[in-house]
This record gives sequence, structure tokens and C-alpha cells, in this order.
Amino acid sequence: MAQLSDDCFAFGGPMLSVDEAVAMITSRVTAIAETETVPLRDADGRVLAADLLAPLPLPPFTNSAVDGYAVRGADLPTDAERPLLVAERVQAGASARLPIEPGQAVRIFTGAPMPDGADTVFMQEDVRLDEAGHVVVPPGLRPGANVRPAGEDIASGQAALRKGCRLRPQDVALAAAFGVQQILVRRRICVGVASTGDEVVTPGQSRGHAQLFDSNRFMLMAMLARLGCDVRDLGILRDERAEVAEGLRQAAGQCDLIVTSGGVSAGEADHVKEGIESAGSLVLWRMAIKPGRPVAMGIVAGTPLIGLPGNPVASFVTFVHVVRPTVLALAGASQTKRVALPVRAAFTYRKKAGRREYVRAHLQRAEDGVIEAIKFPREGAGLLSSLVETDGLVELAESVTEVAFGQTVDFIAYESFM
Repeated sequence: MAQLSDDCFAFGGPMLSVDEAVAMITSRVTAIAETETVPLRDADGRVLAADLLAPLPLPPFTNSAVDGYAVRGADLPTDAERPLLVAERVQAGASARLPIEPGQAVRIFTGAPMPDGADTVFMQEDVRLDEAGHVVVPPGLRPGANVRPAGEDIASGQAALRKGCRLRPQDVALAAAFGVQQILVRRRICVGVASTGDEVVTPGQSRGHAQLFDSNRFMLMAMLARLGCDVRDLGILRDERAEVAEGLRQAAGQCDLIVTSGGVSAGEADHVKEGIESAGSLVLWRMAIKPGRPVAMGIVAGTPLIGLPGNPVASFVTFVHVVRPTVLALAGASQTKRVALPVRAAFTYRKKAGRREYVRAHLQRAEDGVIEAIKFPREGAGLLSSLVETDGLVELAESVTEVAFGQTVDFIAYESFM
């Protein structure tokens, strides 16, 4: 399990900005050292533990990029058509039997190896066959056209995939193209997820009149699973300082990271803060972010703990900006900055300077063809429907105080968070 010192997150000063919080996390969390070898078919979403060096060039041999006729560069006509004798036919997966001779052409198909001596391919639609069975090629084609040289894509020995890469289907395909069957990855990090409070119950259990079914725990577990974590359901910790502390102690010995939701505000019934202080040490963040200002960060028996707000939207937004980079740092994954999509605001909005805000919105194409962001019509960090019925978040920087209708704003799709 990941082991951190009790003061590794200690800091002084005012409320943290989002960037400061992320920088503090990524600079202090040490990636897990354990690795494992997995079959390539199971590698999607895993974190590469070492650079993958190309064991052979891609493509491994010079081949035709089109269906057509392979010829010698010396036989290319310059001012008039030229008939060439079709000497052979080469399909993909086969090779020419003989080197090409002067005045000859070889019928060739996409992906087939180039015959010895041939260096150029005419596309089949650019030539014609005469009555004698010759292929008549036009002038003007440059030498080397329509040919893919060996190593054109990746040279042998090149670092094709870098350590820390979270493998995607296209990365798996690249590894397969080298003939790789197994790949070295970091082990999955184990994350325990708990909700807190007497006001929530697990779906399937009896719900009291003043209680809600717990949605945050299931949302967070799903988000962590999409990040490739081994997720453990820690259930609901009730509003008792001793129960919270004991639950966190038990989880610390089994997990690399603990994530909770609820109980991190300043209310007298919010016991996560006290529970963390009883079981370990606490740094209580007040991040300059909306929704989601109250976020707790602590260390319990060497295991980092992040306490998220109880409102679902606030929990979602702070997960993206606090939990996600922590998970990636623990997993040894490269931290990549999301690129926002510039869109036109189809709403007006006012905010305070000095904090970053995220506005839930869906996209549509306006009559003039421009993509617009439509703000969800209601406010509130407890509205799950606002996450379901939108496509992503409009990000408003700390310096922004107002959004005018028609202004260009930054939009981040939900898919980019996973």
C-alpha cells in the first residue's frame, strides 16, 4: 500500500487555487512501485511501467500503399504514355518471385511487399491496359509515389510508447503490431470509497422519511473504475466520530487511497474532519472552486485520504480536480492537461473574482453553424439531473467575473475526465 508521511501535504497560507491544489498533490504523491505483466488483451486502461521500445520497424518491409502497378523509377515516362510488360502479380501476404526488369511492371495490391528493383506504384485507376496486355502508364508521376518505406511509421529501437502512458485501444494496437503478447504495467491502485452521514442509506435498504438513497458512493466508484482502479466499497460511515475514525483506520491498511463524500463542511454534525484527526492527521482544504469548496485532505496510517463534499455535483467536480490527479500520480500515470473546446456562450452569468467556477451545459449547433453551450436552467449542487442532462462543464477562470451572451468560453466534455 502507498505510504506517506503525516506532514507531506502540510501547507500554510490562504485558500488554495485549483492549480495550486493539483500541483501540491502531484509533487508530493509517490507512485506505487509494484508492477505486473498482463496479456495484451487486458492492457487497455493500464499504466505502462516501462518504455516500450520498437523491436522491429513499422512497417517491417517496404510495401505498396495502393492497389496498382509497381515499376522502376528509371522507367517512369516524362512526356508521353508508356506501355510496360506486366511480369507478375503480387497480393498482400505474398512476395514477388523475381526482381523487376527494365520495361516491366508488377501488378501489386495494398500492403504487398515491393518487388526488388521497384520503387514507385501507379494507382490502378490512373493506368489502362492495352490489347496486347501491357499496362499503359501516364507521365508525371514522381519517383517513390504510393510506396510505404520500411520504418516509415516507427523505426526499430524507437520508444513507441512511453512509461506512464495510460494505454488506450490505439496503444494496444501499436503493441500488437510489434508482435507483443504481454506488457509490463503498474498494478492497479486500490481505492476505498465511503459515504458518511445518518441521512443516507444504501439502495435496497429501508429508507426513512428524512433519508436519501446514497448516490455519491456509486458515482465515485464508477468514476474510479473508469480510471482503472481496484475499487473497494467501504459502505456508509455513520455520524459518530469513533465509527468514522475506526472505519478509516481499517481501510488505511487495505487501500492506497481513501475517498469519502459528505461530512467535510464546518457544521457540528460533520464528523469526517474529527474522524481523520482521531485516526491520523488532517489538512482541511478550502479550495477556491465552485461548486465544491469544502474538501478535506489527510493521512491515515500512511494512506492518503480525500474527503469530498456531500452534494453530488460538488462531489463530481472536486473528484475531477482533486481525486483524479491523485489517482494518476499514485498509479504512475502521466498527468495530461485537458484541452478545452472553445464554444459560444448561449447564456449570461456573473461570478466572484478569485475562484474558478464550473457551469453545467450541453452543446448544440446554432443556425449559423457555430457550436453553442446552453447552460442548465437551474442552479444547485444537489441536482443530479444537471449532470445527466448536460454534456460537460464550462470552465470560468479566476479572473472572469461575467459571461456575456455570444462570448467565447472554454468547454470540457465529461468524457475527458475519465
